[in-house]
Amino acid sequence: MDQVTVDIADAPAGHRFEARLPGGTLVGHAAYDLGDAVIVFTHTEVDRAYEGRGVADQLVRTALDNVRERGLRVVAACTAVRMFLRHHPEYADLVDPPHAHLEHLPHPRTGDEAW
Repeated sequence: MDQVTVDIADAPAGHRFEARLPGGTLVGHAAYDLGDAVIVFTHTEVDRAYEGRGVADQLVRTALDNVRERGLRVVAACTAVRMFLRHHPEYADLVDPPHAHLEHLPHPRTGDEAW
């Protein structure tokens, strides 16, 4: 299937990042709960017609880039975000250290997997 390019935006009133086609049709979202310094991604969903076309990857990447800009830490309670983090170690430093074991990632500062 062909990849789809989507526009990603934070929709704070809905507590989620949204993926929309250029015409504005919503095709996916990544829901979150926001704390003082931590964002917990709770669920990611992509419309079935757009599954396997890169929407989730674009959605999670853009959300994590936004989180980095805001100086927040990540707790990935969502499978899609956990899988993205496992495949993209360049984002491991965003994982909230007390929760890094949940993502089975090495410690962001030491690289130690048994911490």
